[in-house]
Amino acid sequence: MNKINIQYYRSPVGEMLLGSCGGKLCLADWRYRKMRTTIDNRIQKGFNAEYVEESCEVIDETIIQMEEYFAHERKEFDIPLLMVGTDFQKSVWEGLIQIPYGSTSSYLELAKNIGNEKAVRAVASANGANAISLLIPCHRIIGSNGDLVGYAGGLSVKKKLLELEHNLFNEK
Repeated sequence: MNKINIQYYRSPVGEMLLGSCGGKLCLADWRYRKMRTTIDNRIQKGFNAEYVEESCEVIDETIIQMEEYFAHERKEFDIPLLMVGTDFQKSVWEGLIQIPYGSTSSYLELAKNIGNEKAVRAVASANGANAISLLIPCHRIIGSNGDLVGYAGGLSVKKKLLELEHNLFNEK
């Protein structure tokens, strides 16, 4: 059985679970989200691995970069990522990474950007299955009408993240 190193990280907006496998980050998710068990099962099954609470270089660097992000000192992360999901989910997550810091998009725009305009609901579902929050910025997806829509960390966390990015964007 392989292992996925995990650590808990208390961010300024909520507690996260960070995980790495093979020198890459495979998990940066909200510890108390509704889909916690589903996400954990998918990742552990995907790597045929179990969680071991142990730090490693990738997790240490992720924490440093997250601290910089929350301190208004970082707009982009450069941590190697390892995504566990279907090819479609991965295409959605790659699309999310392309949404610039300080910007927002809708599920429909994201579906168009990945060349699958008719798959808006599937895009929304893949967005919700994202296990690498912040680095794969699913918080930047808002409703077509501008409303905040579902977020694994909760809408109050999503609002804080968007405010942090907007404020930082305007400061520089």
